[in-house]
Amino acid sequence: MRRADRLFQIVQHFRGGRLVTAQKLGQWLEVSERTIYRDIADLQSTGVPIDGEAGVGYMMREGFDLPPLMFTRDEIVALVAGARMVRAFGGAAMARAAEEALVKIGAVLPDAEKDRIARTEIHAPMWVVSDADRKAIDFIERAVEKRDVLALDYRDEAGRSSVREVRPLGLWFWGKVWTLIAWCELRGDFRAFRVDRIAAIAKSGRTFRPERGKQLADFYRTMERRDAYGDSSDRASGY
Repeated sequence: MRRADRLFQIVQHFRGGRLVTAQKLGQWLEVSERTIYRDIADLQSTGVPIDGEAGVGYMMREGFDLPPLMFTRDEIVALVAGARMVRAFGGAAMARAAEEALVKIGAVLPDAEKDRIARTEIHAPMWVVSDADRKAIDFIERAVEKRDVLALDYRDEAGRSSVREVRPLGLWFWGKVWTLIAWCELRGDFRAFRVDRIAAIAKSGRTFRPERGKQLADFYRTMERRDAYGDSSDRASGY
């Protein structure tokens, strides 16, 4: 990375008034702490209002007029492609947010780069995810954030119905299918529920706190153990 690019990245990393140590900056930019100290001193000498000291951390005072965001060609393509995929396959609120994010990015790009968004010919079909599933995805995403216990009316692959309360932990996207990873109160274990098989979903009126053995990280560890020992049982299938 050119030094000018590194200095720019340091300034960008201070956006939002965050306190950042030289060690973290060095790890992020893959340079030594000594180099970071030298870069910060140079930025300070040019008038960039960075406060702090070695061993404690640095932050930039509010009100500093930062230059426009700069993206490389590949970064712009990645952002546009990602936003369009979210618009095609994500929840309704996600789709709107993706569109708004592209507008904001376009507003701060230099004029020479603004039309690159329109010139990015990476697209995704809009008919794969139903409107009902889009609403369910948004509902689940908010429930994961707020730790709301959900009541599900679920239909398995054979069409069998079950009603259960679950702790929503995360959403996985498999290309065409969204899956809710949750701790199932009925089964006392992790389960994966296909969003397109959820007949009805609602808040139970309860919230949950993270508990050891019932978190997403625990689910990952469980899957790793099953893969390692060749367990073919489908405990995370939603049954």
